[in-house]
Amino acid sequence: MLAILAIDQGTTNSKAVLVSEKGEVLGRGSAAVGISYPKPGWVEQEANRLYTSVCEAIEVCLKAVPDVTIAAVAISNQRESVTVWDAETGEALGPVLSWQCRRTAPDCERLLVEGHLDRVQALTGLPLDPMFPGSKFRWLLDRVPNGRPVRLGTIDSWLVHCMTGGRRHVCDASNAARSQLFDLEEQTWSKELGEIFGVDTALLPEVFDSSADFGTTKGLQGVPDGTPIRAAIGDSHAALFGHGAFKPGDGKITFGTGSSVMTTLPRFIAPRNGVTTTVAWRIDGTPTFAFEGNILVSAASLPWMAGILGLADVAALIDLAETAEAGGPGFVPAFVGLGAPYWNSDARALFSQINFSTTRAQMARSVTDSIAFQVHDVIAAMRAQSDGELGALYVDGGPSQNRFLMQCVSNLVEHAVIQCEAPEASALGAAYLAGLSLGLWRDLEVIAGLPRSTQIIAPEPVDRAALLNSWNDALARSTSRQTMAKGE
Repeated sequence: MLAILAIDQGTTNSKAVLVSEKGEVLGRGSAAVGISYPKPGWVEQEANRLYTSVCEAIEVCLKAVPDVTIAAVAISNQRESVTVWDAETGEALGPVLSWQCRRTAPDCERLLVEGHLDRVQALTGLPLDPMFPGSKFRWLLDRVPNGRPVRLGTIDSWLVHCMTGGRRHVCDASNAARSQLFDLEEQTWSKELGEIFGVDTALLPEVFDSSADFGTTKGLQGVPDGTPIRAAIGDSHAALFGHGAFKPGDGKITFGTGSSVMTTLPRFIAPRNGVTTTVAWRIDGTPTFAFEGNILVSAASLPWMAGILGLADVAALIDLAETAEAGGPGFVPAFVGLGAPYWNSDARALFSQINFSTTRAQMARSVTDSIAFQVHDVIAAMRAQSDGELGALYVDGGPSQNRFLMQCVSNLVEHAVIQCEAPEASALGAAYLAGLSLGLWRDLEVIAGLPRSTQIIAPEPVDRAALLNSWNDALARSTSRQTMAKGE
């Protein structure tokens, strides 16, 4: 049986999925990655452990489906996380700085003071925020031992390096577009941006289409040497592609540690209102653009709150939340600041409007509702600058399987969401791109027609104004803490 081996390398887990020529999932494997927090606001991972987790996931997946011929390998990966390694030996020379990491906030603040924001945003579609890798690359370079020949890369480039036995230093356009060093209009690394961030762009990988020849495997356990790697793409972009969201206005919300809200654009539109513009994917040298809003903390707040309340797991937390009416206390999950559309590194997590009558159920509901409130604000920002209607809106990621959570999202954005039963949207998107490269699927129309099991969740009437007033009050308190601390 012929299949594509799709890797979905995420923040907390690496997954491997075998996808048939009919677009069906034949087998799955998963392995934990591990993540550390050495200082407040610092989030990092081990580069070698990250790759080992991919190998472990592949092993589990292939054991589940032993009689399969791997036609190609496809990669989707956590974005904005970056690392550095020796160009000759392949030795990791630093940690993986996570997309969540805020250690370079002072560097971004300096660049803002120096007046670089407008130029960076015009070239990259991204704000000056420590989520994005420009300042992270500089931080890594400053700590490389003198005299070591280095390569800098996004996670797809690190995985391709490892999978090809160090023979290729490449990445795809979607990952490059999230680096803050890539000129969206020219579709090349920018020397000007390199000078702003203090990064030699010659150290960065060669940029390919998302569906392309990334080399062949060498030494990847369980996979024959010489197996082609035919796709690489950021995980949120891959999910958008996997849903078949090819029409302008179509979008998706990926729920995970954080959340990514993305809608496809008919052309490049300069970003404003706190959202970014990015390359959704690039095929045959032509980029498809998208709006995106990156929420830093989404479902990550659920296990935290379950622990605070002494509940067994996240499922118990959601069950408890469902017993409470919406509109109780407010909660802002600004554990590492706030991302889109606020972009406030100094915001802090808090509960608001708590009193002696506040119940455990209300506290749980305020945490689950914070997921929907953040999505609402991102979509509102997108709608404010889009010249088209919001189209099909898909949801994916683990929390998307919970009807209660997704109903809350649909209610607040006043738009139906399409719940997909398959949890592997990112892996499927990468697999479809690899199949497109191989000719297994002729074009996007064929891919859009592949079977998908979905359920539509329509919005229900709620007092949105009252709910948003409570949320906005909590949000104002969260972001005003910085002003109070500065005594202004």
